[in-house]
Amino acid sequence: MTVLDSRALNRATLARQHLLTRNDTSVYEAVAHLCGLQAQEPQEPFVGLWSRLAGFRPEQLDDALTGRTVVRTHLMRRTVHLVTAGDALAWRARHDTMLRQRVLGTYRSELTGIDVDEVAAAGRAVLADRQPRTLRELVQALEYRWPGPPRRVLGELLVAALIPMAQLPPRGLWQQRAGVRNLPLATWLERDIDPLPTDDNDPVGQQLLRRYLAAYGPATSSDLRAWCGLAGLPAAVRAAREELVVFRDEHGRELLDLPDAPRPHPDTPVPVRFLPAFDNAILGYRDRSRIIDAAHLGLSVEGHRTVLVDGRVTATWTVRDHRLRISPLRPLTAREQQSVHAEAQELAAFLDEDIEHIRLDTDP
Repeated sequence: MTVLDSRALNRATLARQHLLTRNDTSVYEAVAHLCGLQAQEPQEPFVGLWSRLAGFRPEQLDDALTGRTVVRTHLMRRTVHLVTAGDALAWRARHDTMLRQRVLGTYRSELTGIDVDEVAAAGRAVLADRQPRTLRELVQALEYRWPGPPRRVLGELLVAALIPMAQLPPRGLWQQRAGVRNLPLATWLERDIDPLPTDDNDPVGQQLLRRYLAAYGPATSSDLRAWCGLAGLPAAVRAAREELVVFRDEHGRELLDLPDAPRPHPDTPVPVRFLPAFDNAILGYRDRSRIIDAAHLGLSVEGHRTVLVDGRVTATWTVRDHRLRISPLRPLTAREQQSVHAEAQELAAFLDEDIEHIRLDTDP
């Protein structure tokens, strides 16, 4: 069985993530291919798309959000994601149990004795007037019935787990700082959420597997679980196995992949890429060693923006006081410094935040 080392996996990941070359495709098609973009920080997806798409303009994502072809919602791993409207409706029921378990597990003591189905029914009744509400407004309408839990806990239970919600524009629009206004997904998208299938074939799980491999493969089944947060996918993996190819990584773990998916040569040249905070190119795996060193794993969950050099996390970047600052994690060669600085200039022009200076620190 063919063994793929970390460099081979790195190049495959970059190719699937549109980070090897910028792709000439629409925002909708990119969001669909990537199975969504992590978006709890509302402005970060703009950088993620800029690094992946040729000629990307912020208004393209704005139009997708206001036109309701792309939506902000709690989904994979209970985090806010930008996903296409169709994926939100198709995948949400498959994530219901996980979302409930994660919220109830986090706030077990605060929610003891609460009938969550009653809370859900009451929340839907409040939202039946089709008026968007902030979390505070939603909780204020219900807290007289459940005065025990803290407002934040009751609100998160409602909007992140019990009622499939969309976070409405202007939240998530370019350079907007709007708060969160919630409306049920089915109301915002004017279509009911797809129900879970009643048979054992689990077509939704099989679709998730194939879509994940197209954007992240080759990968282990534990990588798949880490990406979506779902534990109940073994049946989907078994059902799709005959259609897949199998490799091993350097540790002997089984890697699944689609037969015709790109797997570039490990020595394929890679351009510098600037990634936003919480980018799924890093977070979409249980084993992230293909793209980030063990010593820097904390950066991937702490919200640091990162820079890929030769396809690996090699620096972090910030914008503050009209200055774009790049902090390497290892010494950079003169050629690498030139490449990083050149891409930083392009990023500064895209961000359009009156960036007056680009600083590349010399010492890691």
